[in-house]
Amino acid sequence: MSLDTPRTETRPERLTAHEARQRLEHERASRLTQLQAVDEAGPDTGEQLVSAQKDTIRRVLAEVDAAFARVQDGTYGSCRGCSRAIPVERLEILPYTSFCVPCQRDVG
Repeated sequence: MSLDTPRTETRPERLTAHEARQRLEHERASRLTQLQAVDEAGPDTGEQLVSAQKDTIRRVLAEVDAAFARVQDGTYGSCRGCSRAIPVERLEILPYTSFCVPCQRDVG
């Protein structure tokens, strides 16, 4: 298929709860693997770098847990800033996001 050929398949406007859970489980597993790798890093790794990496991974894990709660309560996929649907493409990339791109820019 050429890049000039229009796509005939349509994308759904929202992920199903099952799809969202699958993506979030994958994200959680990836982050836990990263955390384990950081924990197993050798003594040559700088302590500040390891601490910063762990903090970042733990923050994302907290966001993943919050996204699971949104799936459970039915608000997953709705932007916390403007209440519009977050595009599926964004949720495929960042399944734990709670903001659309314009609102994410506003919150920093």
